[in-house]
Amino acid sequence: MKNNNDVSWLTALKNKFFKVKDERAQLLQHLRDAQRKGIINLDALMMIEGVFQVSEMQVRDIMVPRSHLVVIQEDLGVKDMLAVVAHSGHSRFPVVEESIDDVVGILLAKDLTHYQDEQSRESFELKDILRPAVFVPESKRLNVLLKDFRESRNHMAVVIDEYSGVAGLVTIEDVLEQIVGEIDDEHDAADVTNIRRSGFERYSVRGLTPLDEFNQFFESALTSDKFETIAGLVTFELGHLPERGEEVTIGRFHFKVITANSRRINNMQVTLLSESDDNAARDINLNTSSNSE
Repeated sequence: MKNNNDVSWLTALKNKFFKVKDERAQLLQHLRDAQRKGIINLDALMMIEGVFQVSEMQVRDIMVPRSHLVVIQEDLGVKDMLAVVAHSGHSRFPVVEESIDDVVGILLAKDLTHYQDEQSRESFELKDILRPAVFVPESKRLNVLLKDFRESRNHMAVVIDEYSGVAGLVTIEDVLEQIVGEIDDEHDAADVTNIRRSGFERYSVRGLTPLDEFNQFFESALTSDKFETIAGLVTFELGHLPERGEEVTIGRFHFKVITANSRRINNMQVTLLSESDDNAARDINLNTSSNSE
């Protein structure tokens, strides 16, 4: 049975925990009010919220899962390794023995550039360029992981589960994206269709669609001097980073968030309203229902 000292200690700890949560919520609310008044912009607010989220999230929340990993077998020749690098477009690869659970190190694509001709390949030894692998548990907090990345100057870690098997992979870029949003690189697809029809007067629209492209497609005139994408405009209208299922009407467009993560809207369903629908929607401009389709 717990004595009075134990109960008092637990009560004090509980009160402190909830006090910290309340103070954090109050601080974020003040920041959101400041953003609405134009004291800080939405991008700054989202980054600040991202910093708070990073301290609460774990590696398992953002890692690339095991099934999506691109690995290099230890016994491959240089030519085959270069083919894997060229096909994937990644810059770092776990090197494994027979099983994906047997990670022996990390290979940097740039270290293979010295072995592109037949003469140099004759002297190739994988151990000469293999970097040591860093392993982290799924439960590790992202703020702690980011600190470790910075101190060790390492950019990648292999994530292991409770049975010491490989659960996935996490990079410093994955962590930073939780703060600043998605970071596109030269290997990201540039020919993705941003807007496509999905039904009568209904369209699927990527959140990153530039406002200019949206206006050109729909012959509309949605404008904002603060945002360049349709997701930025929708987020501003809602007043917060929306979750899946949230809806808002802007002019003759009704937006419904289909997919979103902790940093941004990924995809939306856009329905064109008739003039009567537009008038009826003016008094019901915001619906925060989280019902899924």
